[in-house]
Amino acid sequence: MSEIDRITRKEPMMETTKKAAQMSERELARYIDQSVLKPEFTVAEIKKWTQEGIDYGCKTICINPSSMAIVAPMIKGTDTGLCVVCDFPFGLATTHGKALLAEEYCAQYDIEDLDIVANYGWLRSGLHSEVVEDLKPVVEVCHTHGTNVKVIIETDSLTIDQIKDGTRCAVEAGADFIKSSTGFFTGGKSVGATVEVVKAMQDAADGQIKVKGSGAIRTKEHFYELIDMGIDRMGVGYKSTPVVLGMSAEEAKNL
Repeated sequence: MSEIDRITRKEPMMETTKKAAQMSERELARYIDQSVLKPEFTVAEIKKWTQEGIDYGCKTICINPSSMAIVAPMIKGTDTGLCVVCDFPFGLATTHGKALLAEEYCAQYDIEDLDIVANYGWLRSGLHSEVVEDLKPVVEVCHTHGTNVKVIIETDSLTIDQIKDGTRCAVEAGADFIKSSTGFFTGGKSVGATVEVVKAMQDAADGQIKVKGSGAIRTKEHFYELIDMGIDRMGVGYKSTPVVLGMSAEEAKNL
């Protein structure tokens, strides 16, 4: 795929003159990748939380690869897409292994977004070129299949300067989004997509890549604040979607 084709395939940046408080529930829901990622989920739970995300009108349902066969038929014909995580949550597979995983997933299913975890230990070590070269094969595979790539840099493990470096690495690798967190970091604080973190990603992105905040987005106030900052997408847990949208799943069905 040529660079021109790759650029024209991308969605436009989120641009709106509306404040979050002026948006409809459906407009707000289009910012959300509903997270259905807990490893202990039963099939019934995966189906339940997926259906609720569809009913809300979320942009995508974010799932583990083993859930693709369950979720893909459910979203078919809806306005909700499929988002699959890759090398999650640590990002420590080999470069070749990451690309093979991306190829397997994208070849089997119509995946809108693939969220790949960068090797954030390398980011912390200042190995920026290595991070870029580790991501490029995944980006190339996904773009061949028409799939957007979000790069997760596990911002809770990084300084603000390292967050900016990671954002620039994602830009250089040709990714479509930079993303803050997996939601599974256990090595220290777990604050996720704070205003400071999102602003650092936006500043380093400089309009060259979209920004997804993920992790600890649990209140309507925080959700609205990030929208008003100009964020492009947010990862929201299945329990928090009704909170940030201010309505129940039953109410969403009647919209």
